[in-house]
Amino acid sequence: MVESEEVVKSDTVLREFYDEERDALIPFRDSMKSSSNLHGNWTGPPCRNNMSRWEGIGCTNSHITHLTLESINLTGSLPVAFLQNVTFLTRLSFHNNSISGPLPNLDNLMSLESIFLSGNRFSGPIPWDYIHLPKLTTLQLQENEITGEIPPFDQESLTALNLSYNRLSGPIPETQVLDRFARDSFDHNAGLCGKSLEIPCPVSPSPPPPKDKKKPLKAWTIVLIAAAAAIVPFFVIFVLFCCYRRKDTKKEKEDEHPNEVVVRKGQWSRSTDDPERTADMEFFNKHKPIFDLDDLLRASAEVLGKGKLGTTYKATLESGLTIAVKRVKEMNYLSRKDFVQQMQLLGKLKHQNLVEIISFYYSKEEKLIVHEFVQDGSLFELLHGSRGIGRIPLNWTTRVQILKDVAKGLIFLNQSLSSQKVAHGNLKSSNVLVYFAGETTQAKLTDFGYFPLLQSRKSSERLTIVKCPEFMEGKKLTHEADIYCFGVLLLEVITGKVPGDNHEDLSNWVRGVVNADWSMDIFDLEILADKDGHEDMLKLAELALECTDIAPDKRPKMTQILIRLEEIHHPQLNIEVN
Repeated sequence: MVESEEVVKSDTVLREFYDEERDALIPFRDSMKSSSNLHGNWTGPPCRNNMSRWEGIGCTNSHITHLTLESINLTGSLPVAFLQNVTFLTRLSFHNNSISGPLPNLDNLMSLESIFLSGNRFSGPIPWDYIHLPKLTTLQLQENEITGEIPPFDQESLTALNLSYNRLSGPIPETQVLDRFARDSFDHNAGLCGKSLEIPCPVSPSPPPPKDKKKPLKAWTIVLIAAAAAIVPFFVIFVLFCCYRRKDTKKEKEDEHPNEVVVRKGQWSRSTDDPERTADMEFFNKHKPIFDLDDLLRASAEVLGKGKLGTTYKATLESGLTIAVKRVKEMNYLSRKDFVQQMQLLGKLKHQNLVEIISFYYSKEEKLIVHEFVQDGSLFELLHGSRGIGRIPLNWTTRVQILKDVAKGLIFLNQSLSSQKVAHGNLKSSNVLVYFAGETTQAKLTDFGYFPLLQSRKSSERLTIVKCPEFMEGKKLTHEADIYCFGVLLLEVITGKVPGDNHEDLSNWVRGVVNADWSMDIFDLEILADKDGHEDMLKLAELALECTDIAPDKRPKMTQILIRLEEIHHPQLNIEVN
């Protein structure tokens, strides 16, 4: 008997994983597509004691306790009940993917604490089994297409809730727990009402009991009552929206980093009655789907980012076409002629590493620039977003490929805009947009060519070239200003640090560390695991310091920079866990 118990104990200690948990995730692996190689990575045992062998999996005592796959372009619908046997799961996160279909069934997951399913395309109602998760602390379902009513959540453990930017409807249940959450937990659900939103819910009218069965309510009376019940709540929502919009416009702040907010139709249009305005949108490619100003004003829009040059929106037209719209500011002094001439010049630029400008609109108080929408976000987000447990880092080979694409885009700009002092003028990681298609990576530059439109020195200070030594010294700017900014971008990519208000701080810090012979200390920890790339990392650090030389004539040319980048050879270019 004692010997039998010892065998059982030994088997428990040596057990690598639980078959039923692994088998539950295999259908998910086989049915979903992503930019990460799950099919190649998810093989063999997922866990070994507390060590995970699968990407995005966390383990405790050989049980799967975390499933975190964020921002890897997961597409498809989740298999039915695929998590039912992963009973020790405490964290589930598919944030910022493209998963469609119903939300997952989480019945039987009594240990589940955190659910992050935001930024997808989930549809249908919120499953009622979510209100029976006893340890639930966080539920993030914002930015989906979820419909139906909100279940009456009343778990005392629930401290973080976000259901905004969906299509929920009906009253917010007045439970003790849901009453804790403010407006931003429920905002931007057109059919939702309740005291958290300060939108009163309509009371369904019921006709008084008839005094005389022979005298029923006339048909026109019933129609009027029904019409009033339908119109009143929409009127209240409209008034509140107008007040919110006026307040938002008045208090709009400048912010260099993305702020994910959804605004409703027509919010970028303040003045379309200006006699100087263009008659309508002007397009550069007649083969692209054409839309007019009215189509644009009817589109719903999501804020992608607020910067010093203006706000950029992701706009989805009623036709289904998705575009990016930049609402520029600090250009109200520009004449129609100056603005149109520069936009026509930029609109003719076609290159695989430049964001294509589709159209523009001009009025005295309103200037819109419409360009293609790049779905996978910016280099800034990929380098710095959501650092911590569960993050899928941007690996070394992908970083190098992105830098090559940036260099190619800058060379093309320099050649195409050779008569202008500065071709780009606003190069930074948030203006490098990245697209992933399987194992292929492509980077595109945006916000280029605005320098001639900012005619005063004060206006020009909104561009990144303000950090160039020659600008600060009041000297003449040349194409070498873009090379300085490229050098800062190189430093950001290899160090993982965000450049501060003074770019010189970052380059001086790198110079100091390299001179002290502690070269490896400058590199981002997320790429240090690639030991085969250490020599190339040092080469790029040297190149970055040359690009950020105080003297413009000592900086290398963009063609020379590209040659040096091309010397770094990496066979595989994709995102993976290092």
